[in-house]
Amino acid sequence: MKKITVVGVPEHFNLPWHLCIENNEFNEIGVDLQWIDIPEGTGKMCQMLRNNETDLAIILTEGIIKDIAKGNPSSLIQQYVSTPLLWGIHVAESSPFQNITDLENKRIAISRYGSGSHLMAIVHAKKMGWDTDTLNFIEVNTIDHAVEALTNEKADYFMWERFMTKPLVDQKIFRRIGECPTPWPSFVIAGRQKFLQENKALVENVLEIINRTTLEFKLIPSIDRTLSERYNQKAEDIKEWLKLTSWSQKQLSPDAFSAVQNQLAELNLIEKTLDYSQAIFKM
Repeated sequence: MKKITVVGVPEHFNLPWHLCIENNEFNEIGVDLQWIDIPEGTGKMCQMLRNNETDLAIILTEGIIKDIAKGNPSSLIQQYVSTPLLWGIHVAESSPFQNITDLENKRIAISRYGSGSHLMAIVHAKKMGWDTDTLNFIEVNTIDHAVEALTNEKADYFMWERFMTKPLVDQKIFRRIGECPTPWPSFVIAGRQKFLQENKALVENVLEIINRTTLEFKLIPSIDRTLSERYNQKAEDIKEWLKLTSWSQKQLSPDAFSAVQNQLAELNLIEKTLDYSQAIFKM
């Protein structure tokens, strides 16, 4: 049996992988798929791909494209979630900030440099017309540490996926004062080039299984209740999230790739751009 390590955030987007593991679907094709939750997010997963600590990653589109442009020897295998990620903009419940405009020149909690919370804070600041060269970032690693940073006034605001942070808003730990959707598909599946080249057929079989599951995911009986229980979400929030979320079984399009890369270049987050073919692994 071939061991394959896959990493992803411990969020509802990735439940299809867990269902396949629990149903022994990967074992049936001779794959011992080892899933590792990465609460630190995209920046940590990019590092793990670089360090050969994982074979595949379910990762934010903008984060992995940025890291590939900076020399990460990985490739995009396919799109995973085709809809945008809806980032909530959060402050501490007791914070004096009431409006997005209050956040200019304030301290931004991010999981780590190169993460989605870092990149989207810059995207949002540019959208607001703020000076992106003077943004003040506070690295906190995980959402739990973001709670600590905002509560103890070590940082002023934090951007994270809206539905995963909703329980913190409901508990009056965070207050959401705005939202910022990504202007591109949110998640892709990426892999180390060496691993992909040596295991192409096996990866194709893994994709066939996960794609079959994501294609039928919303049709699974009581899937909203399962998601609600596993991820500590209110049923009505999960139902709204399911309406807004679509999984993909196709490769990221050249247009979507260009949109991400052009935005990264415009923000001076990458020094050189790649041809689409340089970042894509053809299955």
